[in-house]
Amino acid sequence: MKKRILIVLLIILFIASIIVGGIFIFISNKSNKTDYDNITNSDVNAQEVKKEKNKTGYRNIALLGIDSRYDDYETAYRTDCVLIASINQETDEVTLFSIYRDTYVEMELGGKTLLNKINQAYYNGVENTLKTINKNLDLDITEYAMTNFSSFSDVIDAIGGIELEVDSEELKYINSYIVDVGNVAQKKDEAIKLTAPGTYNLNGVQAMAYCRIRYTEGGDYKRTERMREAFTKAINKIKKLSHKELIDLINKLLPEIRTNIPVNDLPDFINLKIKDSFGWPYTTEGVWMVPDGGKEKDFFGPPKTLESNVLRLHQEVFNQKDYVVPESIKEISKKIVNKTGVK
Repeated sequence: MKKRILIVLLIILFIASIIVGGIFIFISNKSNKTDYDNITNSDVNAQEVKKEKNKTGYRNIALLGIDSRYDDYETAYRTDCVLIASINQETDEVTLFSIYRDTYVEMELGGKTLLNKINQAYYNGVENTLKTINKNLDLDITEYAMTNFSSFSDVIDAIGGIELEVDSEELKYINSYIVDVGNVAQKKDEAIKLTAPGTYNLNGVQAMAYCRIRYTEGGDYKRTERMREAFTKAINKIKKLSHKELIDLINKLLPEIRTNIPVNDLPDFINLKIKDSFGWPYTTEGVWMVPDGGKEKDFFGPPKTLESNVLRLHQEVFNQKDYVVPESIKEISKKIVNKTGVK
């Protein structure tokens, strides 16, 4: 069976560790451990988006998790976790929203413009992922942080685990994932199976397994909800760490990050507060069909519709009550309806 891995984006713990305060000088000295990247606005269509509207006061950052089981960021993988952190710079409030990995949108792949699920855009690199998000959601994202499969369990272990409730339906699936994650992460001693529903302090292997569950009611949509829940639990716990524990966490996390956020910008995150989190599209409908350029049927989650979901996003997250959906997105929305029949 082909496995699809949802990575809980512990990359944002890097930002969270900074907001606790008192360690920026240490971060600066260690920044050479981080894999920094450079992209331009033209690489991700940011300038074109900014000309159409003004979102003064908001800073949007893409937090990406790829389905690599190895310590690399090659483009043979997919971004099976896409999380957008939208920061209101006037209030320091953060809205987090997951873009479901099966979301059916328009992108460039292999020199062609086509419709496909959003996690495929990474096959043409991180710039193409950001460009695809900007093009379909009318955003202006130029900044990102990314992690891969191997870093998750290390970070959860570094903060002493996270407390999560596992219900009876989740229990049916979590133990097989625990065994698999234990093998991949080379932590077989942590691959401890759960014997009953209940609330547990899950170690890194168990927490990763929890976030990979997708066959319960709600499928992949429920899985992204688990990811956001685990993320919030981790953030709350990291704020309680001692200075030494923070230093240990940063030492472990920095080498596992790829980002283009300059270290000098990190103090901007000092006072951030998580306001809300949700999954996007707000309304979607799963369909099985042959994708553009494909030969076999696959599962896709087209927005219902792209136009209405983008409108709601800008009205609710960015408080743009008079927002008008660009003609370019209306055209993509029509293409999606014509291809899928979902409207």
